[in-house]
Amino acid sequence: DACATGDGAAYRNYAQMTESQEIAIRDHFDLVSTGKIDIENVESIDEIMKRFTISGMSFGSLSQEAHETLAIAMNRIGATSNSGEGGEDPKRYKVSQGGVNKSSSVKQVASGRFGVTAEYLVNCDEIQIKMAQGAKPGEGGHLPGSKVTKAIAKTRYAQPGRDLISPPPHHDIYSIEDLAQLIFDMKNINKEARVGVKLVAGHGVGTVAAGVAKAYADVIKISGSDGGTGASPMSSMKYVGLPWEMGLSEAQQTLLLNDLRKRVRLQVDGKMRNGRDIVIAALLGAEEFGFGTIAMLSVGCKMCRQCHKGLCPVGIATQDLKLRKKFTGKPEHVVNLMKSLAGEVRTYMAELGFSRLEDLVGRVDLIKIKEDLRGDVCKFDFSPILHKPVLPKRISAKQTETQDHKITSVLDQRVIESIQLKVNEKKHRLSLNIKNTDRSFGTMTSGFLTNEKKNGIFKLKLQGSAGQSFGAFATKGMHLDLTGECNDYMGKGLSGALITIQPQAQEGYESQKNAIIGNTALYGATSGEAFIAGQAGQRFGVRNSGVNAVVEGVGNHGCEYMTGGTILILGPVGQNFAAGMTGGCVYILDGENTLGENLNTDHVDLVEVLEKSDFEKIQILLERHLKYTGSTWAKTLLENQTKYKNLYRKVWPKHM
Repeated sequence: DACATGDGAAYRNYAQMTESQEIAIRDHFDLVSTGKIDIENVESIDEIMKRFTISGMSFGSLSQEAHETLAIAMNRIGATSNSGEGGEDPKRYKVSQGGVNKSSSVKQVASGRFGVTAEYLVNCDEIQIKMAQGAKPGEGGHLPGSKVTKAIAKTRYAQPGRDLISPPPHHDIYSIEDLAQLIFDMKNINKEARVGVKLVAGHGVGTVAAGVAKAYADVIKISGSDGGTGASPMSSMKYVGLPWEMGLSEAQQTLLLNDLRKRVRLQVDGKMRNGRDIVIAALLGAEEFGFGTIAMLSVGCKMCRQCHKGLCPVGIATQDLKLRKKFTGKPEHVVNLMKSLAGEVRTYMAELGFSRLEDLVGRVDLIKIKEDLRGDVCKFDFSPILHKPVLPKRISAKQTETQDHKITSVLDQRVIESIQLKVNEKKHRLSLNIKNTDRSFGTMTSGFLTNEKKNGIFKLKLQGSAGQSFGAFATKGMHLDLTGECNDYMGKGLSGALITIQPQAQEGYESQKNAIIGNTALYGATSGEAFIAGQAGQRFGVRNSGVNAVVEGVGNHGCEYMTGGTILILGPVGQNFAAGMTGGCVYILDGENTLGENLNTDHVDLVEVLEKSDFEKIQILLERHLKYTGSTWAKTLLENQTKYKNLYRKVWPKHM
């Protein structure tokens, strides 16, 4: 009622009901005033609302109508909404003629890498890397196949009707160094955006948060166990995770003890119910506050608890067109909620004696344990949560500095300067030497070209050893031609570019027997081409959803979760090949007859006798491979097609 009508009395009635509960840890806390002040001296509702965000709820778990309503509302009040890991229809990036902005200002990047393109990443003010989810830690995301319509599949670069799982092993994040690399990638593609990392309120999260701060994240979100998700089975929503009070306090204390708190902003979510919850979160260390369940209630959620079935009777957590017509939520309802929450926060600030919410952050000394509803003293020991480390005054309990992402001198700056000097030219060619400390080469150029909507041909000829994430998120029109070798994550998130890699000229060098690129190449790639004259490491082409590529051998876990594109592998593959593959096609030259024992057949079939059309595709790929890399192995195969013809195998999803 409060959200639909904007009735302040209705909201106060609701707030009093929630404050009288004894459900959460924070329900056992009382607040200590430093002296009441006039509410007129407290910062405005508009300023407080800028700290609010809608937590990540994916397009797919939510209907289009619900997802867009949340974005419109938060954009209207200068706050933020989070796309979730399901991506966003590019049509939403443009503000309509009526001034309606449907774009989520926070774009999420998760382990499944669902359709993350250069265009997606430049159209936001913050990029959030989802390491885990509070309501189901350790499981990753899971959108049931019944919710994957054609529209959802198109947005996520996936196959309709197929379950979409972001697997718990985060394929490009195996260590804090890997996370630091992904943060660096994100800052290169969109240097104006904040880069955040979403963590779970679990035991030890403080240590993880310290590592994330050292990895140069701008924002750390602590996600609590309460709440839920419209994307996963019921078993994922119960008896998992820890309350945000525990995770937030541990993160705050650990960051303080390591003098890292000043470098990051802390954000928290997990069923925030009212303004009092927000104030307690601020006192425990949070500067920003996320809302999920309560935002759903504001647009009509009836708490039916069947989100995972896609049968939502009010058109929120469903893709059924008939049910979606029942959606009655409006942006005004969400705006009313946010204003009510901020108004209540103002009231508490006046009671506590603070004019700025900023000054509440980290003031855990203003929390005391209250008697329970029966008048008894609380028997729980909350001292670990309410502990405030004794530290020198110079150590700040909130963010006072911005992270130095060290992107001002990257090699891409030379490329961008060259393009700007020759602004009217449609063809750009530049030769550069590259070394393994030159990370994410091509990524900043891609962000620049995408953001400026520049068309043309940009051929960058490189010589040397490329660092991590060579060509990550490189966009259409770019050709990265490397003579040498490169490290892990080559072509991560490739977004239309052409990447060609060949070894240095060397007598007796057989490319098909030697590695030339590292692990996790073409991870989450959506479009483009790659030709690699040599072998790749492990996890090649994981979650490839549109790239055509040729490589001369791969390690373990190749082509996992692949949903599109065509890959030709001219050599052996490692174990667990094609696990979870639901789309696309892979051709393998199985000269050692080991494919059968290394193939994961849960989702794919092995085709041993190829058709004429298959050989035509193989020949085209071989010819392009030879053209771009000069591979002697490709030349041998083309000149001896009859000899090798019966060694080719095809891996193909069972349902196709």
